[in-house]
Amino acid sequence: MTAPTTAPSPTTPAELESILAAATEAAGPLGALRPAERARLLRAVADALDAAADELVPLAMEESHLAEARLKGELTRTTFQLRLFGEVLEEGSYLEAIVDQSDPDWGMGPRPDLRRMLVPLGPVLVYAASNFPFAFSVAGGDTASGLAAGNPIIVKAHSGHPRLSQRTGEIVRGALAEAGAPDGTFAVIFNFERGVEALKDPRIKAGSFTGSIPGGRALFDIASQRPDPIPFYGELGSLNPVFVTPGAVKARGDEIASGFVASATLGAGQFCTKPGLLFVPAGHGLDEAIVAAAGDVAPAPLLNKRIAEGYDEGLPKLVGTPGVTTLVQASGVDGLVVGPTLAKTTVPVLLDNADTLLEECFGPFSLVVEYDGQDELRRAAEAFGGNLTATIHGEESDTGELGWLMDLLRDRAGRILWGGWPTGVSVTYAMQHGGSWPATTASLHTSVGTTAIRRFLRPVSYQTMPEELLPEALHDRNVLGIPRRVNGTLTKDDVPA
Repeated sequence: MTAPTTAPSPTTPAELESILAAATEAAGPLGALRPAERARLLRAVADALDAAADELVPLAMEESHLAEARLKGELTRTTFQLRLFGEVLEEGSYLEAIVDQSDPDWGMGPRPDLRRMLVPLGPVLVYAASNFPFAFSVAGGDTASGLAAGNPIIVKAHSGHPRLSQRTGEIVRGALAEAGAPDGTFAVIFNFERGVEALKDPRIKAGSFTGSIPGGRALFDIASQRPDPIPFYGELGSLNPVFVTPGAVKARGDEIASGFVASATLGAGQFCTKPGLLFVPAGHGLDEAIVAAAGDVAPAPLLNKRIAEGYDEGLPKLVGTPGVTTLVQASGVDGLVVGPTLAKTTVPVLLDNADTLLEECFGPFSLVVEYDGQDELRRAAEAFGGNLTATIHGEESDTGELGWLMDLLRDRAGRILWGGWPTGVSVTYAMQHGGSWPATTASLHTSVGTTAIRRFLRPVSYQTMPEELLPEALHDRNVLGIPRRVNGTLTKDDVPA
């Protein structure tokens, strides 16, 4: 099968019903597979996507206007995280298996035999994102972690790359079928209305989304207002503030200026972790270096017309705010192509115009904010809501004076960086890609990294249950060889006789 040349037709109500019914039927068999068996499914998908790279990357370039090198790297990230979740499954601690044997002498009175683990939720609806057509789309992190957890996945394709979504879905579905996954394990649907209908359907047990605050909030409300509310994991908007100390400016000001510009304009400013605000001390003297660095950034296309229209509408409000002056002014959106716009202001102006200046601008815009002393810096940090990231550029000599800032940022961001720039989000065990509202709808969880699997699992305890009725992970004999907490002790041994 070759890449489609026309956009797929909208999913019909009858097709959606068939997909939902099949996913419901698949939930039990898929969840009953051993973790290692599901790991094999994920690796089959990764292998199939890698094999189709020469077909998928050009299609992604055509629809997303992103560069070949960027998309090849993103596809590598996509297949890497599928394989990484395979390792998570085989290691087994994600199940959080706990065995408390009966104990007549337990301190609170006789304790019954209790065994607890995490189990799949059931069919999950994934809303694909526009800005990462591989890593946060049809076969992206939500799909990978949801499948790893043992849930059938229905992806609502993004309208920004429909043909890529269709072809990726065909490859994923084919790989799963060939590897022996139950029918109904995976499907892609097209059309906004079908997505809403699916989210409202009682057979869907969780939803995930990456996109705008208005869109995510509308879907979150639907999920919450169902007769049977379900978890909805939305990644929405983030400003990702960066705070620079006087010592850092003095030690490496030019390096900070160039790093800021590179991060803020990476991918034409269409990263959810783009640094939207750079706080620098008054008299920093970095304007010239920032302007020079921006001069080396070539205009680049935005993802699609809808994003270009939103950027072209929102940018004048930002740069037109009284007290905001431009450092670098792009000539405007030429079709989809746009250059960077950087502006500067002060903390008092920022706070007086918070409704405008503390709104995410999706595109190559960022704001440099001068603070005059620690009091203004504190007031600025306190003004933020939730963010995916917050960054401090300081020197080792500053650490004793920044405890208060760390405390503030910990309450507002899911990932706090010392140095560096937030646009690199590593797929690893310790990554946290989430934060308080409006960064996400569920600050307890992450959408990147191995613990993303936790979103699609729920705990169940079994009390005085015959072993033949227990899940295999909770048997006396540790046949899966996974870490378990037995009578309070973490072990990989069998349950004591």
